[in-house]
Amino acid sequence: MTDKDSLRATLRARRRAASGAIPAWPPFVALLSPALVVASYVPVGGEADPAALERAARAAGCTLALPHVVDRATPLAFLAWDAGAVLTEGPFGLRQPPAHHAAVAPDVVLTPLVGFDRQGNRLGQGAGHYDRAFAAFPDAHRIGIALAVQETDQLAPDPWDVPLHAIATDREWIVP
Repeated sequence: MTDKDSLRATLRARRRAASGAIPAWPPFVALLSPALVVASYVPVGGEADPAALERAARAAGCTLALPHVVDRATPLAFLAWDAGAVLTEGPFGLRQPPAHHAAVAPDVVLTPLVGFDRQGNRLGQGAGHYDRAFAAFPDAHRIGIALAVQETDQLAPDPWDVPLHAIATDREWIVP
């Protein structure tokens, strides 16, 4: 077991033991405009729920998208999504839009976190999907979504890790 695997196990346990809602923090709402595409996600495995942020984006007239995963190796795509639209079962227990939905380029990416630090470093599931997505959409505003208990003192980023612009938790909006 690597240090990251051990840390993931610890942080997932913290996440499972905690509860809290992620609010639509005012700095997030201030980012929104009708022309933006906001990529969100359907939480699995105790991930923090971005529902309030999605509602704020819809209210601002943004287009919403969800990740579509094919397998571990294929880069994820962000597909247009309307709240309430039918989702399909994807790999890793994901709920996602069907493959025929339009692919879109996100302006804002809400990304689920296993862990984070105040420098904007993130610990994800370990498959590299969001690392590759951040590289593919370098101008997108990257916002991590997590419960406050998922914070760790300092993560050691790998060379391919792209830092977050902000982290939304149940307790605060953090800008590194």
